[in-house]
This record gives sequence, C-alpha cells and structure tokens, in this order.
Amino acid sequence: MESAEIRRRWLSFFEERGHKVVPSASLIADDPTLLLVPAGMVPFKPYFLGETKPPAPRVTSVQKCVRTPDIEEVGKTTRHGTFFQMCGNFSFGDYFKEGAIKYAWELLTSPQDKGGYGLEPEKLWITVYLDDDEAERIWHEVVGVPKERIQRLGKKDNFWSMGVPGPCGPCSEINYDRGPEFGEEGGPAVNDERYVEIWNLVFMQYERGPGTGKDDFEILGDLPSQNIDTGLGLERLAMILQGVQNMYETDTLRVVMDKATELTGVRYGADQGTDVSLRVVADHMRTSAMLIGDGVTPGNEGRGYVLRRIMRRAIRNMRLMGATGPVVQDLINVVIETMGLQYPELITDRKRIETVALAEEAAFLKALKGGTNILDTAVTETKAAGGTVLAGDKAFLLHDTWGFPIDLTLEMAAEQGLKVDEDGFRRLMKEQRDRAKADAQAKKTGHADMSGYREIADEAGATDFIGYTSTEGESKVVGILVNGVPSPAAVEGDEVEIVLDRTPFYAEGGGQIGDTGKIKLHSGAVVEVRDCQKPVPGVYVHKGVVQVGEVTVGAPAQAIIDGSRRRAIARAHSATHLTHQALRDALGPQAAQAGSENQPGRFRFDFGSPSAVPTAVMTDVEQKINEVLSRELDVQAEVMSIDEAKKQGAIAEFGEKYGERVRVVTIGDFSKELCGGTHVGNTAQLGLVKLLGESSIGSGVRRIEALVGVDAYSFLAREHTVVAQIQELVKGRPEELPEKISTMLGKLKDAEKEIEKFRAEKVLQAAAGLAQGAADVRGVALVTGQVPDGTGADDLRKLVLDVRGRIPGDRPAVVALFTTVNGKPLTVIATNEAARERGLKAGDLVRTAAKTLGGGGGGKPDVAQGGGQNPAAIGEAMAAVERLVGETA
Repeated sequence: MESAEIRRRWLSFFEERGHKVVPSASLIADDPTLLLVPAGMVPFKPYFLGETKPPAPRVTSVQKCVRTPDIEEVGKTTRHGTFFQMCGNFSFGDYFKEGAIKYAWELLTSPQDKGGYGLEPEKLWITVYLDDDEAERIWHEVVGVPKERIQRLGKKDNFWSMGVPGPCGPCSEINYDRGPEFGEEGGPAVNDERYVEIWNLVFMQYERGPGTGKDDFEILGDLPSQNIDTGLGLERLAMILQGVQNMYETDTLRVVMDKATELTGVRYGADQGTDVSLRVVADHMRTSAMLIGDGVTPGNEGRGYVLRRIMRRAIRNMRLMGATGPVVQDLINVVIETMGLQYPELITDRKRIETVALAEEAAFLKALKGGTNILDTAVTETKAAGGTVLAGDKAFLLHDTWGFPIDLTLEMAAEQGLKVDEDGFRRLMKEQRDRAKADAQAKKTGHADMSGYREIADEAGATDFIGYTSTEGESKVVGILVNGVPSPAAVEGDEVEIVLDRTPFYAEGGGQIGDTGKIKLHSGAVVEVRDCQKPVPGVYVHKGVVQVGEVTVGAPAQAIIDGSRRRAIARAHSATHLTHQALRDALGPQAAQAGSENQPGRFRFDFGSPSAVPTAVMTDVEQKINEVLSRELDVQAEVMSIDEAKKQGAIAEFGEKYGERVRVVTIGDFSKELCGGTHVGNTAQLGLVKLLGESSIGSGVRRIEALVGVDAYSFLAREHTVVAQIQELVKGRPEELPEKISTMLGKLKDAEKEIEKFRAEKVLQAAAGLAQGAADVRGVALVTGQVPDGTGADDLRKLVLDVRGRIPGDRPAVVALFTTVNGKPLTVIATNEAARERGLKAGDLVRTAAKTLGGGGGGKPDVAQGGGQNPAAIGEAMAAVERLVGETA
C-alpha cells in the first residue's frame, strides 16, 4: 500500500466517523517557542491549552513534521529521520479512552478491501501506563486483546505532557511484532526494535505542575474536560504494509535513493559507508523540498539554518559518493513527483522550490571552495607549529561559518595527515546547543506570560474588530494589564495594555503594523495608544500610557485611531499587493512573497528570486504599478472559504496560517490575495508608487523598498533638485547628463591610469639595485627591504617578481619586500624554483613575517602575501624571514 493511500484511508476513516478533516498546517510553527512543527498535535495546542475554541469536537489530520535534534544520526541508523508525517485523531471533550481505542483497533485490523490497513491482530502488542486500569480493561474486555500482549510501562514511556505546566495524561501505545529476525521475544518492554511502536493514544485527563524531564513533575488534578490526542507514524506503518526493513526503503524515500544511485553509480546495500550517504541524501532532500515548499529559505539562523544545514549535508554526501556536478535539481524533482501525490502544492510551486534549492547548491559549492582554502591554511599553520591535530575551534569555524559538516573536515584533514580535535569541536557544538536550549526553555515560560491575556479572553470573549469600516467607535474596557498582570484600574503615567470589547484599532499582522491613536473614557481619562497587538487569538491589546485620569475595567470609552496614519498604511499595503502581482507577471510564480512590512507612506516587499532583478525589469514593474493606479480600479474585500479562494486564484503568503474562512482582497482585474489588512477603496488613492531599488537579504530572497503617495512625491522632488544642481555643474540638459558624466569619469579614469603607470615605473626602477644588493644566507640570495609608503599591493607584487627574475635561476632566491598602506604593514614574498627545492616556500615565509607584524597571510609556494597591524615591526619581520631562511636552507 502506497503512502498516499495510507494517508487517504486515514482521513476517510475518521471523516466517516464524524471527524472534521483539517489540512496539514505549515511546517513553520505558529508558536514562538518552536522553529518548526515537530509533532502532529502542535497546531492543536491552542485548543488543548484553552486559548481558543476548536473548529469541531472531533478533528483528524495528517500533519507534516520536522525534527532535527539527532541530525548527525540520520543515515547511520534506519530509525532516525528529519521529516515525517503524523496521522492524528483528536477529541475535545467528546469521546475518550474507549472511543479512541476502538477506533484505532478497527482501522488497523479491518481488511484492506473494507477500508482498513489489514494488520494481523495477533501481531499487535499494547502498552498502557502503570496504573491505568481502565485502559487495560478496555483493551482486554472490549477489544479482546489477550492479557499477555498488554504490558504496563512507567511515566517515562507511557505518560505525556507538553514539557510545561498544562494538560497531560497517560498513553497507550500500539506496537507491531516484526518477527524473530528482529530480535528476542517478550514484547515492547523487552525489545522495541522487534516490537515497533506505530500508534500512540494520549488520554489528556490531568493538569501537571512545573518540573523538568519526562517524569519530574506533580499531577495537580483533573482537567475540566477530557481530551484525546493520538498519533500514528505514517512512515512506520508504510514500512510494515510495504514489507520493507526500514523507512528508507518505503516508496517515498526509496525513489530518491534510486535517483542518487543513478547519479553516482553506487549501489544500495553494497557498502555500509555509501548506504549511510544514500539514506542521508534521501531523507535530507525530501525534508528540504517540504521546507522550501512551506516558505522556508536557506539562511544562517533559525529555520533557515536548519534548511541550509540539511541541504549542504545532502550535497556533501553526494560528492562523497562520486558526484562531481550539480545534483539538486534531479533529486528535488523526484521528491516533488513522489510527495506531490499527497501534497499537490509541491507540483504547483515546483519552479519556486527548484529556484531556491538550486541557488543554495550553487552557494554551497562556492563556500566549499572558500572553506577549503581556510582549511588548507589551518593545516599549514598546524604543521608549521609541529602539530598533528587540527584545533577544535578551526573545525567549528568551518562548520559554523562555511557550513562544513564535521565528517568533511575529518576526511580532508586526514588526506593531509592530520587528525581533528573532535572533543574540542563537540564541546563548542555543545555550548552552542546549550545556549539554544536555554533560549528555548526561557521562551517556554511565555505560556505563563500569556495567562493574563487568556484570563481576559475567557471572561470577556474575543474582541470585535470594526476597523475595516470605521476609524472610531464606542466600546467598553474589558481588561487592563499593568506590567503584564491584570489590574482593575490604571492611573495617570501608567504603562498599560487595554483590552476593549470592540475596537477600530488594527493589530499588527500580515506585514501591516498596528494602529496608534487614543482611547477616551467618558470619565475624561485618556490613554495614548502607541501600538496594537494580538498576543492570543481574538484578543486585541492596545499598548500605551494613561495621559489623564484613571482607567477602570467596565468603563465606557471611545476608541479613535490616527486616521491620517491609517490611510498612509492602507496606501502602502495596497501598493504591496500591486507590486507582488507586477513582479509575478514579470518574473513568474517564483517571485512569491516571502515577507513584507507596511508602514505609513512606505513599504518593503520580500520575494523569491535566484538573482538580482535587472534595472530594466524594475523600471517596467514600477511603470506597470503606476499604470494600474491611473486605471482607478476598485479595491474590494470578501470573506469566503479557503477552498473557494483557491478556486478563484487568490494568492496566499507562504508561512501564514489561514482558517477555514479567509478574507480575499481583490484589486480590479489585476490582483487577488488572501489578506486581513486594511486597504484603500480605489487605486487612484495611492497617487504614486516609487520603487527605490532591490537587494539580496538571503539565498534566493530579494527585497524591494518603496515609497507611496506624498512620500513618493517628496522623494522625486528631492531627486529633481539634485538633478538641477548637477545640471548647473556640468552645464547640460537633463537628458545629456549621463553622457557628460560618463565622459568626465572616463577622463578621470585615464588620468588615474597615467598616475598609476608613473608610480609603477618609479617603483620598478629600484628592482635592479635591490637584486644587486642580495645577501647570501647559507647559499640563498635573500633580498629584503622596505619600499616607499603607499605602494599598492599590485605594485609591490610586480616589484617582488621583477627582482626575483633578475637573480639567476640556478641560484636559490627569496625576495621579501615590505611597505605601509593606510598605516598598516603589507608584505609580498616570492621564491624561485631552486629555493623551493631547498624547502623554502613563500607561504611559510609570509606567515612568519605576518605573525611578527600582528596579522596573517598565505598564498602559494612561489608567491604569497600578508599583512598586519604594527608597521613599527617591519624591521623585526625582515629579521624573522632571514632567520627562517637560514634554518630551512
């Protein structure tokens, strides 16, 4: 049974039994404590925590998940993987243990021709929590599982919590017996390799207190309602139903391995080392495609670094297996074709996914070259110092800065006869991970910080937003927080957070910043609102300061936004939509939105592109936008189902979380996007849009900055003034300025060349004298000296090579000249072939000189360059070079 069919059967089974099918959430976690979604229940966490109401009492989904804590183990074992799919069924106060257990047994054991998975009942073993007599009774008396196939395990194995105070409860796991070839019998309590867990049923019935670890916490009592959270690993079940040994041999991963073998010529199963590499490639390329599909782009921090790391690890393993050219496009295409059966959006977004992936491959191949130079320098320095072990901090630098996996550093160092201080490297890696874990743990306490907002939400309900049609309105104060703590009142001077029952203030979201304005109470009190946020779903929090009087909960008030500022933001937001569509028309679907920020009179727009957008294209895009403004198109917003929005071709932003009902903003016949922001009523209200330029903000991502309305006009007015001033200086009309300035720059460049030629000739005049004055150091002609300050690196290099060329080739020669440029010393050293035969290499000599100068350097054996910080040490550096020549020759 193919993975796509396993997924279809799951959703169909639970939908037929009254569950609402919820599509997989994005891998980009809608949770500040997580980078990526690591478990199937994560999108439902707000429902379990009571932060918001679930969409239905019964829900089912197949959630995309990514876990990366054991990334180095991927490929080495057949159980570790980064991407997986978690099939889940959830009950919010509806059915409980008996319902969950009966559903699980029915789906697993029903014959395949009746919609089940057809597993043999006698091969299924059950574990329950130590004291969960109820679960054991249901499994034995209701379902009919023999007692000898039901085992009790402790808190560490069969009790679940989120790791923070909140809902928790006992688990019951369903395990499949793969047979004696996988080890000794005795059930999952004895051998979890043979008895592999496929489905975990969590019975949320308690509330836990604070504590660390899986079992170091107190149970505080029962929850108000009992919930069900279950998870079945799709890949685990596929492994069983497809009759293969491990998840890498299942349909969605095996095809990627097959493509990798085709590209490299290696055969899976022939060698342990290449088997590991093939598994790494299959897992990491699938994860990469899924992450890019959900809007993640490679970067140096956060989820972008996760993507970069796994992509580079996959590319590196392809090269270890013999691949010499680009491989990513072929591998990504296989993933898209296979996973596209379950996630059609991968096929729709194929071009964008390919663009991002290929850009990262090109960047890594370039980094591989640069990192190799750094490694070569580190190896040379280590050998020069008599060492045999490359320092751990060097390996960490290569890993952290250049993206070198440690196995790559180990192999390349070994090729040059060195070991690597792996303990030092691991220590630095652990320190980095510990810092990240500490940050994550600190963020987890944010659940406690949300309690004040949740308390107000539970009492007063969601805020009614009236800001689409009104800029002010009557409301009531339903909550006040001072220093994050609910308070009945606040007085003049207090920094406060005010919650109203209804508000015209837009809360920051979707790239649009929050509104500002005032809240005026009927008592005469005034609150200046400086920002508006939504810390928990549905609750609008007005952040500001009490200017006059006292604010109390329950007081009637009038909420008034800064209308002029809102209109300027609305113009920017509408301009963002126009820019997005114009870019897609010019560059294709790959120019998908990757982020935005809309401020009064200006905006920035991030989009996918593998390279810079040509100036001519930017000009065309800007012209098209302004032509749309002149067409006076109406801007309309309509709320509809997400499916209807997709049918109408509405564009969604990657990484944004959308509900079942979405707001679609349509600009005439030009643009249609999912958007919750505020907009103008007609494009003519924008006046003017001026694109200031575009630049790179990461691999495959570009950013446009632009001005709108009066701000755009003011910019152009300033530009006009500057042009007028230049006209006065060069005595020409505006259309003549480019040619006149180009001519002037050409003449200036010619003059600089003449000056440079004169300087070089003057420097080279000293060559003959320097060669004639060569000292004899143990049979080596040594020329050292300091040339006039300001001599450039190129001129110094030419002089050194000229001097070397004047010394007879059969006589070993070393030329080491020094100068000072902008207050810093510079040296170039060259050796001839006769000198190199006696062990004198320019790179070694330069490093010795540069170290004396307080800097560093490197190069080839025949010529090398270095520099430092201390020009006063030039004489000492010359002496150091002479000593090394004497010791080596």
